[in-house]
Amino acid sequence: MADETTPTEGTKDEVTATAVAEIEGAEADAQASVDAEAKLVQTVEIKDVGPCKKHVKVTVDRGAIDKRFNEKFTELTRSDQPQVRGFRPGKAPRKMIEKQYYESVAEEIKSQVLMASLEQLAEDQTIAPLSPPEFDPTKVDIPKEGPFIYEFDIEVRPEFELPAYKGIKLRRPIHVYSTDEVEAEKKRLLEPYGQVVPKEPAVAALFDTITADVTISFKDKEINKLSEVQVKVEPQLALSDGIAADFGEKMAGATPGDVRVIDITLSQETTVEQLRGQKVQATFTIKDVKTTRPPELTQELLEESFGVSTSEAFTELVQAVLERRLEYTQRRSAREQVLATIAAAAAWELPQDMLRKQARKTLARKMMEMRNSGMDDDQIQGRRRILEQDVLKNTADALKEHFVLQKVAEVEKIEIEEEDIDAEIDRIAEQSGESFRKVKARLEKEDLIEAVAADLLERKALDLIIANATYEDYELKASEQQGEVATVEQAALPGSSEPAPAEGGEPKTDSTS
Repeated sequence: MADETTPTEGTKDEVTATAVAEIEGAEADAQASVDAEAKLVQTVEIKDVGPCKKHVKVTVDRGAIDKRFNEKFTELTRSDQPQVRGFRPGKAPRKMIEKQYYESVAEEIKSQVLMASLEQLAEDQTIAPLSPPEFDPTKVDIPKEGPFIYEFDIEVRPEFELPAYKGIKLRRPIHVYSTDEVEAEKKRLLEPYGQVVPKEPAVAALFDTITADVTISFKDKEINKLSEVQVKVEPQLALSDGIAADFGEKMAGATPGDVRVIDITLSQETTVEQLRGQKVQATFTIKDVKTTRPPELTQELLEESFGVSTSEAFTELVQAVLERRLEYTQRRSAREQVLATIAAAAAWELPQDMLRKQARKTLARKMMEMRNSGMDDDQIQGRRRILEQDVLKNTADALKEHFVLQKVAEVEKIEIEEEDIDAEIDRIAEQSGESFRKVKARLEKEDLIEAVAADLLERKALDLIIANATYEDYELKASEQQGEVATVEQAALPGSSEPAPAEGGEPKTDSTS
């Protein structure tokens, strides 16, 4: 008698593995079949209707709709829930149930079909939306016969080809901060803890505070008067509706009784349309000059306000702040040059309505970027005012940077994970002296988590470009460095004295008070 072969343990394992694989394969095939059945039969037409805007028309085949109606009415007919007068639950004729419940069932099926159709649209099409579509589902209905058709307009990212971005040549500003520059930054950081006192002799210089009466004129005609305006002498002055770019230079050496005439460039957003972007003349009659007496540099002040305990450590801290600001300047310069390289290869036109909708988020991201560079609230507020003077142009520039760096991130498969966002929030919390939970809650409340993720993605993309670039270094002159900006709540034009709203809608306080 021939010996029977007894399967070994290994053979049993192989049989089991094969069986499991066959079962899993069958389940996968079944699921694929279910998914294919569940998929709607729909046609999609997409047309360009303007810069960064597409019109989408979706036609859903009637078959899927009728199938859902049939399933729902079958369910209702067999259920004891529907109440039809004269019939016990579950005994009413289907035709009567269909007539009585058609509207509510149609609304439910419309929601189901719309949801499935939009999800399928997102999976099948390569549209890169900037914002939710301009679509009101309450204004479309499921027809009793024929296909279900809905259409909408949607803002999308511009389509362009990336030219070579690795190995590009960039000009990089460099600077070694002198002792005088470090001392000037120390003075600025210590000012909030000092005492404002009359200056002797009363000759205005940078960082002093002047009080003046101001007359605003346009083409030699007086249009506004401001009394007792108190403002810090910084290189630039930002009113709520205009910028004096050479304020510090014009005010240098002024004494009480002196008259100084300064040009103010009005905002592109001012309410008086014919004056947008125009220059008006502000005549400052100086009434008073004060200066800030620096505080005594005690260990208590250093520890409580700056987290250091010695004057030497404070100097190192100030040097680090200046270096971080230089890095911010270098990165801004690199972004602008990268954008210029890309823009040369593509004609960009962004619609005005898109810019207005994106302005708030773009401004919030700019402020976040400034805060990351180590700027304090007063510095950020001043620069914010400048950005707000021509908000559409600045938003357009920022969006173009965003699109370019997002495209680089896509090509390089750069992604941001949840832990990246948490690490960034942790860094912001450490920098601001707040808890992680408090910072995260604030960012969520202000709808800025997405902005944090976008900023991180762009930083990674820019880091990649910078790491692969070649550099031509040049000395960053003092005249090329962006000076500080004094802000006042008054406006150059009458009737527009409301301050620019801060993020979240609350007005910012005057940085000179």
